[in-house]
Amino acid sequence: MDLKLPITIFDELLESIVKSTGTLDLASGEIRNVVYEDYDVAKLGLPAENEEYEFTSGLLTNGARDVEFRVEVDVLNGRYSVTPSELLELKGRAAKLFSTK
Repeated sequence: MDLKLPITIFDELLESIVKSTGTLDLASGEIRNVVYEDYDVAKLGLPAENEEYEFTSGLLTNGARDVEFRVEVDVLNGRYSVTPSELLELKGRAAKLFSTK
């Protein structure tokens, strides 16, 4: 299955939030094409490298409904992903999110 979904990513720092968008590959859990809003990653580095970094979450949206989930950040490789266990749970929640009711 080749299912890629647009998501919003929130890197939470002590007193601010860095917002970005990306594409979640539901087959692998990898998040690609991350584009930051009002944040220069080339100049400032990944938000997860900041000493005030706390955690990263993702948001999958369909209309007025959404699903929030945990996102892992690999600082050494500059990659975002979802763990296999989180991905399994997210697939079930995403199916409900996109089902017609």
